[in-house]
Amino acid sequence: MSNNYFKFKQFTIYQNRCAMKVGTDGVLLGAWTDCEKAEKVLDIGTGTGLIALMIAQRSNAMIDAIEIDRQATEQAVENVNKSPWAERVNVANKSFQDFVKLENDPYDLIVSNPPYFQNSMFAPDSKRTDARHNSNLKLEDLISGAKKLLSEQGTLSIILPYLEGNMFILKASEAGFYCVRQTKILPKPGRDPKRLLLEFQQTKKPLDEQEIIIELNKRHEYSEAYKSLTKDFYLAF
Repeated sequence: MSNNYFKFKQFTIYQNRCAMKVGTDGVLLGAWTDCEKAEKVLDIGTGTGLIALMIAQRSNAMIDAIEIDRQATEQAVENVNKSPWAERVNVANKSFQDFVKLENDPYDLIVSNPPYFQNSMFAPDSKRTDARHNSNLKLEDLISGAKKLLSEQGTLSIILPYLEGNMFILKASEAGFYCVRQTKILPKPGRDPKRLLLEFQQTKKPLDEQEIIIELNKRHEYSEAYKSLTKDFYLAF
């Protein structure tokens, strides 16, 4: 697969000039998020526009996608304009903290593949640092901003590494968010989970817990669960 673009069944994500590449985390979140009934969606840290476009393909929602990195924003705008859903996706070069200060209208869904390396060494490339560390978007800011911007029945949907995800559940509960759906992502059978897909609401409900294995015993031998989740996007499936 080329490093310059990422093909789906209905569109192509280009990343010609951007250091933020399309990854499995974004694909998982975009395919897993419950968005069918959402009318207004916010994608925080859209990168090249992957998740926003996946949500657009899976819903009829109007989508605001914000990104702090200017080069990534330009690439996201290009991807949106080349997609079939350009009229429903608005991309802005803006930090989430600034966006929260200016926006008052509620969202039905907030989705984010947030920066998550809290304690590891910073990457030499400042763009990679911004994309993967919480120096510009702390998880506490994400929680408090979501609290302000979500409608009463709105949903917050995110993906995080396993340990950070469990920490996030505790922090979110302190702000009045309940984890209502959780999917553990295992790289292979018998391995420990590496990621958590998490859905939060402000009304307590029974927790729906699942797990998905990405690959089986051979590289690129994908599980039926993973193929079923992502089949509407990968050409190979």
